[in-house]
Amino acid sequence: MIKAELPDNTPVDWSDWHTPLRQFTEATGLVTSAYDAAGVRHIGPLTGSRMSALLAERSTLWAEDGPGTAFERALVQQACAQADSASGQFGEGFRVCAQPLLLRGQVYGVLVFGWRFADFSSPLACERIAKQIGLAGHLLWNEARLDAPVSDKRMSTYAGLLKTLSSTLDRQRETIDDLTRVNRTRELFLAAVSHEMRTPLSALSMRIEILLRTTPDLPPKAVSGLESMRVHVRQEAGMVEDLIDAARTLTGQMSITRTRVVLGQVLRDAISTVEPHAHAKQIQIRVTPADYGDPIRFDADGRRLQQVIWNLLFNAVKFTPVGGVIRITIRRLDGMVEIDITDSGQGIEAEDLPHVFGAFRLQQHDNATGLGLGLYIARRIVELHEGTLSVSSAGRGQGATFSIRLPVVAELPSRP
Repeated sequence: MIKAELPDNTPVDWSDWHTPLRQFTEATGLVTSAYDAAGVRHIGPLTGSRMSALLAERSTLWAEDGPGTAFERALVQQACAQADSASGQFGEGFRVCAQPLLLRGQVYGVLVFGWRFADFSSPLACERIAKQIGLAGHLLWNEARLDAPVSDKRMSTYAGLLKTLSSTLDRQRETIDDLTRVNRTRELFLAAVSHEMRTPLSALSMRIEILLRTTPDLPPKAVSGLESMRVHVRQEAGMVEDLIDAARTLTGQMSITRTRVVLGQVLRDAISTVEPHAHAKQIQIRVTPADYGDPIRFDADGRRLQQVIWNLLFNAVKFTPVGGVIRITIRRLDGMVEIDITDSGQGIEAEDLPHVFGAFRLQQHDNATGLGLGLYIARRIVELHEGTLSVSSAGRGQGATFSIRLPVVAELPSRP
């Protein structure tokens, strides 16, 4: 992949220009090349006619030290100096044009095109041009007499088409550059703010715990207020942790530490965290098979997998009505294990299914809280384990099923 540097040291990928310039060349029959602002040719010469192919293959016109290359570089310097189009005539009739490429008002390259006669040539003119470029005059004349000239008006039309093409590509490049800069700034801001928020919340949580544990004579209302504050601080701390995880995901810094873990233990730990919330809503959590997948072993980050399952279970509890049921089903499938978490809750509309795992996506119905980052983070954790996380739902009021698929390392014999 050939690259050059913009004036601000931003790399330019010239391979983006290969296809459009080849198409332009074939459509117009002109010869086209692409130079950087220093006069280095990165693409071309691309030929679009029998005559130009002859010049490229049999003459020294576009050799590194050839007269055509020197002529093009002079046009490149002129186009760069005036940040505008330039043109000239080589020999007796070859018209050549140069068009600057601009990014944020700075010239980063020049497109050179043309090398066609503006009028019908003559054997004598072809002889003189051929002598300059080390080619037999009769060979050039044989092709030139069959090559239709390109009038000034048509050349202007071609120049306009190329300018439109280059402007479109450069606007796209600017837009992509803007988006990249905005995304990077957002990610760094999110990471910095998340870390700055974690410190005061930790200090506040510690002070609340100290007051509750070391001050026995607090009035009931004060105790109630402190306990309420503890709950809110934990909620805020959970959201900050989600922000930090999201920032790590966006910046590519999230990682996992693999050890040998037992699926059953991961599952039990996650369920125990969610059980108080489920009991408060009289929701049953049923696991199949009854051994919770104890025979199944992973090389995985147990804490992160527990975070995934906890998140899915917490969502299931949150969106399942009082007295509902959550079913956890474990299956072995071709070296993989599938963990389905199915609830009897509000379900997900078909048009919302493709967006469930997006960042900052919140359910708009029934007890929607948090930042909408949990599922986004959960999918990334599963993907780091070379697995997949998907969702299905029959629609509103029909519940939902979240399916985790993970590679299995080993399976122990079932207990008698």
